[in-house]
Amino acid sequence: MTEATVAVSPFVRRTRDPRGVIRLVLDRPQSFNVLSEGMLAALQAELDAVAGDESARVVVIAAEGKAFCAGHDLKQMRAEPSKAYYEALFAQCARVMLTIQRLPVPVIACVQGIATAAGCQLVAACDLAVAASDARFAVSGVSLGLFCSSPSVALSRNLQRKAAFEMLVTGEFVSADEAKAKGHTIKVGKFPFAALGRALSVNDTEGFAKTVIDAKTGELLGLHIVANGAGDLISEGALAIEMGAVADDLRLTIHPHPTLSEAVMESAAAALGEAVHIINR
Repeated sequence: MTEATVAVSPFVRRTRDPRGVIRLVLDRPQSFNVLSEGMLAALQAELDAVAGDESARVVVIAAEGKAFCAGHDLKQMRAEPSKAYYEALFAQCARVMLTIQRLPVPVIACVQGIATAAGCQLVAACDLAVAASDARFAVSGVSLGLFCSSPSVALSRNLQRKAAFEMLVTGEFVSADEAKAKGHTIKVGKFPFAALGRALSVNDTEGFAKTVIDAKTGELLGLHIVANGAGDLISEGALAIEMGAVADDLRLTIHPHPTLSEAVMESAAAALGEAVHIINR
């Protein structure tokens, strides 16, 4: 199936095929596709367009040349050495990363060559990553006397915590195979509100709680709640992740009965195959 070119900018080339697959190609190979102000603005515009496109089905972020993305444009940053400029630049970058995560369609990074610092963050922000055999990843700010604080968040959500820390403090490159080996193998537990006593008593049973854990360590990686009252319940998961909790910590914590908070406990138990009020799978 052939692709039809939809738009071209000095920074990002966009194509779309009849299936609704949108391909965004970072197109500044001469500068290793760095995330300059112009690149970030172009990428943001394309992502915003996808967000409003109901016919879009998937986004692929790729790159032209020998590198996927070498992070921020250090020449541009050195030319504007002010706190206000750096804060504005990092806010612009953060908006791009958050937009990727909030898109209603999957986003896939197609990586070749190097992906460093904010370029590595760009890969980590995507839902999936497909890497060529020559792909290498690093958060190498430490090599310049800096620390990749923002990339560390996305990185630590994709890799095991100690593996992510090693990359952050050494700045060393890892290959595609090494990155895959350092990543999480997950288990998921899902508990429907239709099986929750409090939800049944108030006749509001739509929704669920879903817990994502590391299959080896039980570390809590994510908590998703889709239901009335989700905003009041999600804080427990946020605190648990911040404290490095494991699924058993949620499962063994006393949750009053009957309350909606039991859904959090039950979803954590389901991830371990020990749910009480649903069939374990």
